[in-house]
Amino acid sequence: MTLTLMDLGWSASFEQARAEHPGALTPYRLTEIHRAQMNALGADGPVVLTTPKFSAGELAVGDWVLADPEMRIQHILERRSLLQRRGAGTDAHVQLIAANVDTLFIVTSCNDDFNIARLERFLALAHEAGCYPVLVLTKADMCEDPREYEREAQVLDPMLTILTVNARDPESAAEVAAWCKSPQTAAFIGSSGVGKTTLTNALTGGDAATGAIREDDARGRHVTTARSMRPMLKGGWIIDMPGMRALRLIDTREGIDNVFDDLAELEAKCRFSDCAHESEPGCAVQAAIAAGDLDLERLDRWLKLRKGEKKNSETVAQSRSREKKFSKMVKGVVKGAKHRKGR
Repeated sequence: MTLTLMDLGWSASFEQARAEHPGALTPYRLTEIHRAQMNALGADGPVVLTTPKFSAGELAVGDWVLADPEMRIQHILERRSLLQRRGAGTDAHVQLIAANVDTLFIVTSCNDDFNIARLERFLALAHEAGCYPVLVLTKADMCEDPREYEREAQVLDPMLTILTVNARDPESAAEVAAWCKSPQTAAFIGSSGVGKTTLTNALTGGDAATGAIREDDARGRHVTTARSMRPMLKGGWIIDMPGMRALRLIDTREGIDNVFDDLAELEAKCRFSDCAHESEPGCAVQAAIAAGDLDLERLDRWLKLRKGEKKNSETVAQSRSREKKFSKMVKGVVKGAKHRKGR
């Protein structure tokens, strides 16, 4: 199959960014990222690119890059959207999830995997990145009344697009595909075992292995182990990702307030700009609670998300500052050694 840059999602903004880097450089879109190399697609077909001098951690599947004739990545073009999170555990670094995604399919199943707080995190991620969120409720054929899950999810946002599907049903796959037309890029995000890979196989004609959910706790088994961008049968691209239960948000204050827009509007009416919404006088949020106009659990989730996001963002910023100082120190030592050697 012959592809053009436009088929791959190239646009005028990328062309403009490319013009800022004259020379014998060719644009490619990253489809897989490995430690020593990158798989990519361009107008000349699939290629293997060399990991650049800068860290591979600065690249994401879906990125547009410019490579020289030796297939070495020289530049990353400005992204239209970027999904990112803080690394797991004690990792204080930013983990790039995917880039230049138009539609983010947030996938959860109609069982114990369904979790409002987690959905709010995913929605905040989508809004901050600039992706259009679509909630996909899978395993609808295996629950008594999937409409209960629809109603609970719709409370998050009356305008939220919700698709209730059986991932193994071709008609359901077609319903999902309708939300990502050529040359757009979509991505699946959600826990393991909820049907992301099954949907990806249906949309791409692939046969990647799929896993089942454990009956005792509704948790799935990891099947997809790395992110990859694949062409869909009817045009467009899909990025399949490993299961993700934990999502530590960073730099997503606006995205969070977009999900909790009613609370953000109330906050603007508080007497004090630094109101913690606890016992301060003139707190519009607490007034709404007292009047019965606001759910206390929803307030708690909002405050928890904000607190976690602030902590994660500050931790990442501190880590970056330490690394910058260390790099500066190393350069100073090297420069001093060269100076002494030249005497």
